[in-house]
Amino acid sequence: MLLDTPRGSSHRSRTVALGRTVTVTRIRLALPFTSFRAPIDRPSAGLAARAAASTPAVRMVAVEKQYGNVVAVAGLDLEVLDGEFFSMLGPSGSGKTTTLRMIAGFERPTAGRILLHGVDVTDVPPFDRDVNTVFQDYALFPHMSVGENVAYGLVVRKVPRAERQARLTEALRMVRLEGYEERRPAQLSGGQRQRVALARALVNRPRVLLLDEPLGALDLKLREEMQIELKAIQQQVGITFIYVTHDQEEALTMSDRLAVFNQGRIEQLGTPAEVYEQPATRFVAGFVGTSNLLTGDVAMQVLGRPGTYTIRPEKIRLAPADAVVGQDETGTPGTIRDVVYLGPDTRYIVELAAGARLVVTQQNLATTSTEALAQQGTAVRLVWKRQHELPVADGGAPVKEEE
Repeated sequence: MLLDTPRGSSHRSRTVALGRTVTVTRIRLALPFTSFRAPIDRPSAGLAARAAASTPAVRMVAVEKQYGNVVAVAGLDLEVLDGEFFSMLGPSGSGKTTTLRMIAGFERPTAGRILLHGVDVTDVPPFDRDVNTVFQDYALFPHMSVGENVAYGLVVRKVPRAERQARLTEALRMVRLEGYEERRPAQLSGGQRQRVALARALVNRPRVLLLDEPLGALDLKLREEMQIELKAIQQQVGITFIYVTHDQEEALTMSDRLAVFNQGRIEQLGTPAEVYEQPATRFVAGFVGTSNLLTGDVAMQVLGRPGTYTIRPEKIRLAPADAVVGQDETGTPGTIRDVVYLGPDTRYIVELAAGARLVVTQQNLATTSTEALAQQGTAVRLVWKRQHELPVADGGAPVKEEE
């Protein structure tokens, strides 16, 4: 026997196990292209106002999750503002997906409390929480039209016909699929089917939408197209999005704020520009974008002081070996050992006389691939502003490659 799913749940496929209906929401997206090149420091005034004026959409207090002797999430304290696009970024096994599943109710914390809009939901089952969860894959009913797929959850919840039609029309308008109501999934492109899945997730009007790497299976160009459009849809509907990803560019592109996870803990929380420009630990510096680390004897030789420092590759410029360095600059000699031509940019790997290797990235404003590659083996001086030598804490495990 199939049971009606209470308010706040999503509908993609339904199966019965031990008398309970299990509902899964899956999504892919395909939306108009807008390019992205650098993290955007979004205005913080709106976030500050929301923080002062409203109860957080999600609050986690001393939350822990253990699987036997394995600690997946360790003493997490987190607040997500109402109407915020919040990303949880980290490598595999860092605890970000486990955190998302605890917010959804799919996992119960070993310790701590979870509050949604001020209400303690730690022991509340998923179908009684006013959240929807969307995953990497979508699952449309092939025998149903677009309109029937999108409105399926409303039918199950017995929403009146007039309201159901109005909400269906609104959802299709948001994803730019007006006039597609009678088509079947087989008559749509892959991108259009992905938009149908998004509309079906939004039509139930959850207060919090949880997204677990929904763009992970898409090719690079399509993923870049959807990053900007997904943020635009979030701003349009005005609900809280909590987005899990291991892709740094996704998090930097879309987020109002983001949390960098490592080994079950948050290493840093802030706006995209804060996290990128001012990494708090060597883990964050190495995981979010590309960074150079100077430490130990190399730091003493190059910077004249001990500690660990990060310098972003785009902050360094290549200068002739005999170039004069300004009073507010640091310069160190080296030799270009490798050149990687990337089209709009070129990446130079420079071996320092001090013994380390630094990566330098430069735009190809007037450099051809032949000219760039010909610089291999050239003696140079690396120069950067001292303000870009940022000290970082040594906490956090080394960055591991994704499997």
